[in-house]
Amino acid sequence: MTNSLGIKKKPKDTKVIVAMSGGVDSSVVAALMKEEGFNVTGITLKLYDTSNQSTSGRQCCAGQDILDAKRVSDQINIKHKILYYQKKFKSEVIDSFIDSYTAGETPIPCVQCNQTVKFRDLFKYAKELKADALVTGHYVSRIQGKVSANMYRAKDHNRDQSYFLFNTTQEQLDYLRFPLGQTEKIETRSMAKKLNLNVAQKPDSQDICFVPNGDYSSVIKKFRPESFKSGKIIDVHGKQLGNHEGIINYTVGQRKGIKISSNKPLYVVNIDADQNTVVVGSKENLIVKEIKLRQLNILGSKKDFEDIIKIKVRSTGKLLKAKVNFYETSAIVKILDKETGISPGQACVFYTRDSFGDKVLGGGWIHKTYKDNLST
Repeated sequence: MTNSLGIKKKPKDTKVIVAMSGGVDSSVVAALMKEEGFNVTGITLKLYDTSNQSTSGRQCCAGQDILDAKRVSDQINIKHKILYYQKKFKSEVIDSFIDSYTAGETPIPCVQCNQTVKFRDLFKYAKELKADALVTGHYVSRIQGKVSANMYRAKDHNRDQSYFLFNTTQEQLDYLRFPLGQTEKIETRSMAKKLNLNVAQKPDSQDICFVPNGDYSSVIKKFRPESFKSGKIIDVHGKQLGNHEGIINYTVGQRKGIKISSNKPLYVVNIDADQNTVVVGSKENLIVKEIKLRQLNILGSKKDFEDIIKIKVRSTGKLLKAKVNFYETSAIVKILDKETGISPGQACVFYTRDSFGDKVLGGGWIHKTYKDNLST
């Protein structure tokens, strides 16, 4: 027989690891797996030390979350383990985040976290435990094909997390399961209430876990105080308009907080880390024609890229028409729709449409953007 996870075993003979963050989504998934009769072990990752931080923001993987995951595990009567990955997380995620910001980029640490400590290290640990699958509460759909699994945008597009999972490898995708892919968030909360889980009303995490109250600069100041070097704010023609107190205080597309008087709205259109300058211009100067990608992860076939595909260049962005040309270790993406404010350090995720929905074809990290008379 084939169970609900697509594994040819009875649920009681199927060992699953559920990644439990302490939030409502992963708690519901663990409870559903237990209810179906699977042999469930919940695992929570301790990723950073919160003892000296204010964590009043809505974060994930904080100290309270570990306690909540433990309480849910006790309530539904499953085994629960905590893995102490602070060193891995510091070197793989926090340091990478700081490096990216000080290079004038806008990083996405949640992608790095999924790519490293979650879907690489936790994946390896689940395999060592001889589990049949690693199950998570991510809102993304997984559909098994004849040979391998495919990833699709979730039914609830407002909750879809496929953008953050573009670096998932085929080997990982074949092993992973995402039970909430066809579930609306409101349904998940309803299930949590019916299951009487103590996290049913817990707010969703919003802040980056290691960034207290969304204050990015405080994290960089703590680890790299030398990054706060004053420099010039210039226009697109190179004329100095003012000064800044550190490029890490700016992101491409930013309008507020530039502190330059002008008759027209000014936006940050480029950050030059080598010259320690912030370039400002009009909204038209933000329009990106092409982007160069590095560190590609391709899930689709070459045939998928023969025609125009869709891309996402920010997690909350819309799908854009694009054409992709691949080179040895990079790709150039020509954007066929109008889009502004694309920043190096973000991800570009590829999609194609088929009868099941928007299939993820992989993606890459944005290394350079090309605008009219301006490249970054």
